[in-house]
Amino acid sequence: MGREADRRPRDDNGQYVGHVSLDAVLAVFDDRTDAARPLTATDVMEALECSRRTAHNKLNELEARGDLATRKVGARSRVWWVPLETSHHTQSTDTSDYADDTHRSSTAAQAPAVTDAIEAAELPGSGPILDARREALSAAYEYLSEFPEAKKSDFLRDVYHDYPAGFESGEGWWNAIQPALKQLPGVDSPEERGHIWHFLGG
Repeated sequence: MGREADRRPRDDNGQYVGHVSLDAVLAVFDDRTDAARPLTATDVMEALECSRRTAHNKLNELEARGDLATRKVGARSRVWWVPLETSHHTQSTDTSDYADDTHRSSTAAQAPAVTDAIEAAELPGSGPILDARREALSAAYEYLSEFPEAKKSDFLRDVYHDYPAGFESGEGWWNAIQPALKQLPGVDSPEERGHIWHFLGG
């Protein structure tokens, strides 16, 4: 294909190694056969053979600087597209219903300080399992940014199911995720177990 991402070396597991550039992500949008079709993080992950967390981080960086627009679809899914600068107000079906809320939550959830904090978080495991647990932490943070008053049961119902990160039980997952989550920017953790977590903003 000639994209920068395609020329990167692979590791022993066949995964690309090295930095995934923002240009490589934008190239995935340029290569669509249907220029109007929005893409998911899974589309980008498969095209660049990177982790889902990396795809999410890069997509949200591009959204924050205005190269992409995003909206939430369904309970836990999100799509991205290249906005039409001259027709922003004519695309009400795609953008206006959710633009304000999704921009605030996505930008807060993926600010550089948050990305750095997630990378530095103390989570059990190494290699792919650690990567999956950082992805679960990122998902928990984004969930709290979208629902700024949440209980443990909400995280287990809405986040653990999609991001089990190798844990066989929700209790084990929560015991690993919640100490790291409370250290992230803008998170106000409850003093007592079972109480409400709050998101104060990034």
